[in-house]
Amino acid sequence: MSKELVFGHKSPDTDAIVAAMAYAYLQTKLGHDVEAVALGEPNMETNFVLSHFGVAAPRVVKTVSNEVDSVMLVDHNEPQQSADDIDKVTVTHVVDHHRINGFNTAAPLYYRAEPVGCVSTIITNMFAENKIDIPAQLAGLMLSAIISDTLLLKSPTTTDKDREAVKALAEIADIDYESYGIEMLKAGTNLSAKTDAELVSADAKSFTMAGKNVRIDQINTVDLNDVISREDGIKKAMNDEAAAQGYDLFLVLATNVLDSNSELFVVGEPKDIVEKAFNTTLKNDRANLPGVVSRKKQVVPPLQDAFEA
Repeated sequence: MSKELVFGHKSPDTDAIVAAMAYAYLQTKLGHDVEAVALGEPNMETNFVLSHFGVAAPRVVKTVSNEVDSVMLVDHNEPQQSADDIDKVTVTHVVDHHRINGFNTAAPLYYRAEPVGCVSTIITNMFAENKIDIPAQLAGLMLSAIISDTLLLKSPTTTDKDREAVKALAEIADIDYESYGIEMLKAGTNLSAKTDAELVSADAKSFTMAGKNVRIDQINTVDLNDVISREDGIKKAMNDEAAAQGYDLFLVLATNVLDSNSELFVVGEPKDIVEKAFNTTLKNDRANLPGVVSRKKQVVPPLQDAFEA
């Protein structure tokens, strides 16, 4: 049996990296030869998590076909979010919680997708289904991923399965998830350490909507003024990135993780589609979106619908 690589999406967040590590551990226990890797460096939040639990980050790769013939994907399926040469390898497994778009294979595969708040929630249940124990250290990582994706269970993407997984993992890791969760989320919002270019790319994903190349980034903060005060620089970085990469429309959602309030910055066209999607009026290419915290559930679907209407 040849080795396979396991990885999450580009511009990895905590779940993309942790889910790859957790799924690789599970697959190893099931007899597969796998290695968890990442398609980018960990962000500040993920570095805090890895350091807290004393775990080294997976190595970063840009291409995979130079190493293996087959791979396993977690936390994504859309080709533009995956390895640059994903079309040159066979995808044997996918575990995801996003929409399925532009994904196809030449051969049958294992595909598991559930409408939950975090892929690590799905993998938690897969451990139970296979009667494999989760080590305390790994449980802490997986708990962190769920906290990250669900904003400490406050996101509208949160399900009962996520809540149950958090409680189970917290017990294994012997950790107070509420106090730890606040500390973790705050650790990931030290925006002063990042350049404007880093802010607009750190948690960005690409989508194709009605033939348009759409880029959507999310910046988490505990004070929206930390982002608003850098509005000019952020918009310039968005324009520069759009020009360099050919994005038609670039959205940055700045979210206060403590009160679930967001500001949206927009460059490119069509802006009228953005206004229609969120029932708002852009003022200087910006709008307030109270209660909008989830790119997956509250940004991508209405935007897609507006494009297709």
